[in-house]
This record gives sequence, C-alpha cells and structure tokens, in this order.
Amino acid sequence: MAERLLALRWPKKTSLRIMLTGGDALHVYPPPDLPFLLVNNYGPTECAVVATSGLVSTRPHENRLPPIGRPIDHTQVYILDEAMREVAAGTPGEIYIGGPGVARGYRNRPALTAERFLPNPFDGTRLFKTGDCVQMLPDGQIAFLGRFDEQIKIRGFRIEPNEIVAALNQHPAVSQSVVVAREISCGDRQLVAYFVPKAGHLATVSELRDFLGARLPAYMVPAMYVTIEAVPLTPNGKVDRAALPAPDASNTLGEDVFHAPQTEIEQVVAGILAPLLGLERVDVEANFFALGGHSLLGIQLISRVRDSLGVELSLRTVFEAPSVAELSAEIERLLCAKLEAMSEEEVQRTLGMPEKAQP
Repeated sequence: MAERLLALRWPKKTSLRIMLTGGDALHVYPPPDLPFLLVNNYGPTECAVVATSGLVSTRPHENRLPPIGRPIDHTQVYILDEAMREVAAGTPGEIYIGGPGVARGYRNRPALTAERFLPNPFDGTRLFKTGDCVQMLPDGQIAFLGRFDEQIKIRGFRIEPNEIVAALNQHPAVSQSVVVAREISCGDRQLVAYFVPKAGHLATVSELRDFLGARLPAYMVPAMYVTIEAVPLTPNGKVDRAALPAPDASNTLGEDVFHAPQTEIEQVVAGILAPLLGLERVDVEANFFALGGHSLLGIQLISRVRDSLGVELSLRTVFEAPSVAELSAEIERLLCAKLEAMSEEEVQRTLGMPEKAQP
C-alpha cells in the first residue's frame, strides 16, 4: 500500500509530514518532489516490530533496495556469517538482533526457540537469528538484501531476487516487480520477471534486458518478462509468489522485432540453438544467456557446431560472442583461417571440387 501511495501525484501542500513504512521490504525510493519524509522501519515480530529505522533518500541506488536505517535505542544489531562471526562492512551476512525488545521464544515450541534464539557470542545475552540477508553501507545504514530462504541458485550462481527488483523498478515503465525462478523446460530453471506496467508507459523485451544488462551481471538478467495487473499478496500483505501466473503467450512480452538469419552459417547456428533452448526460433541478435543459455548448454552448442561445421569453438568464445550473429561471424573467421592454412588440393577436396579444376 505504501509503495502505491508513493507513486501517486501528491499536491505540494499536504498535512502529511512523515510516512513510516514497515512489514515487508520497501522496493521503491521516494520521488524528488514528494512533499513529506519517508522513514523505513525494519524488525521481525520477535523483536518488538521495529529494530532499525532510517530516513530514505530521494536519490535512488540502482542496484539496491532502500536501506532499513540504523538500530533504534536499546537495540543491538550484528551482521554475522555462518559461524556467527562479524563480517566486514559491505560484506553480506545474516542480521541478528539483541536487546530488551527480543522475545523469550516461541510458546510451546522449544525446538524452534532453540534454533532461532541463540546466546550472544559477544556478551552472553540472547540474540534472535532473523534469516534476513543484509550488509552494512559506508554511511552506517543497513541494506536489506533479502531472505536467505528466498535466495535463488541457478547454474551455480546465488542470486538475491531483490537486487534485480531494485534495478528493474528504476525503469520508467515499471511500477512494481517480482522476480522468481521457474522451471521452463525439463530440469531447466530460468529467472522470470513479473512487473506491473506504469500507466502511459510501454516497455519492450530488448529495452528491459538492455536496461538491466547495464546494471547487473549477465546471469542476473531475467530470461522472461511477464506483465501483471497487480502483485499478488498473502492475507498478511506479503508478496504471494505462489499466486504468480505461469508465463504464456497472453502475458509474456515477445521479441520486439525478429531478426531472421541472413547467411547459411547463421541459419545453421540458429537451427542448433533453437532446440537447445526449447524455442521455436532464435533471433540472431538475442543474447544466448538472456534466452536461458548457460555453460552446459554452451558445451552442447560447441559440440554440435563442431559436428555441423567442422569448427572448434571454445566456451570463452560463446561468452564473448553470445548472439547468433556474433557467433556466426566468429565461425566464418575460423573457417576462412582454416581454408587459408590448407594446401590447394585440401581446399579442393573440402569444397568438393575436381582436383584439376581451373581457378
């Protein structure tokens, strides 16, 4: 509700002076002309609702959610690793909370209490293990990165969906967004971005991919973009990821302009890639990794190119030339170099020419 209120056109004069947010991750920064202050609060129910609080700047950070501020009075906050050792500033870790606001435990659930309420290794008091991933910012505020149980692991990479959401929400055509991993084909999981379009704005797949590609590593750029009317919520007001619709032709953004293969080599490479990626066709300008490609598929691609065209590619080449057009140009270069290194007889045999054919 707070995020929707922030998106409204507010009059320059309003009796509202400060808005306090809490209850879930804040995904948007206040616009520069907002006529009141925005204070973001953070705190699990087990720690008296508010544990940290801070004013949110109107200058957004493209790849980070709005910070959750600093610990309030009489509250201790620690950012620890798996061995409950403090991490260096800027290093992600789990946030633990101490102080008189921490509950005694869960009623009639001793096992869960023992798991989540732990002795403080620094002074022997009680700490609550939140399960939230955060990092300390240079100015002393804390950045919320996401829940450890919501982390996505795809092709060996650990991904915080909120980092992608924070970047995607900066696009002028996006009002709200959610990023999840879905199994698109048998055993293959891909990142899918769901977003609520901003009124009066249109977005294309290439625009969204380029926008995120300039801000995030390639492995964090979603393969699919699904439009939704509103982000589904649970009765408690949290994002209901289970209620997000499956991507289909009615809700998924298609390629803006299809670039068909122009050369014979492009046709061969596109013909190899399409079944590998589970697609009917592949745009020659589309990025292999943005379409769901990964190292294992890249190895299969290399093998099939070798069988079809007799060219040996490296996996590094696939990373450096990830589109059909770029890969085809590299294959053509290698073929030319291979022909130049051959004797006249070998060239004739390779091209199927009679040995005594005139030039």
